[in-house]
Amino acid sequence: MKKAQGISLNVIIIAAIALLVLVILSVIFMGRMGTFGTESAACENKGGMCGDVCGEVDSNVEAYPTPYSAWTCDEEQVCCIAVSP
Repeated sequence: MKKAQGISLNVIIIAAIALLVLVILSVIFMGRMGTFGTESAACENKGGMCGDVCGEVDSNVEAYPTPYSAWTCDEEQVCCIAVSP
């Protein structure tokens, strides 16, 4: 008579705990990725300057004459970038 070989109960419990830990870690990191994406799209984090009008001397963005809408600024300002030839 042959004995059936199967997965022991300990292996099943350890696998379930490992899977639970992986799910919890993935939820934590997915939440952080959303924050990273928002911060990395900020104008000043990319090297631009936020101002009311690009190239305006009074706004302190005279060296940044080109508006760039892909990056975000606070309030109703526009992101200005310096374009070198």
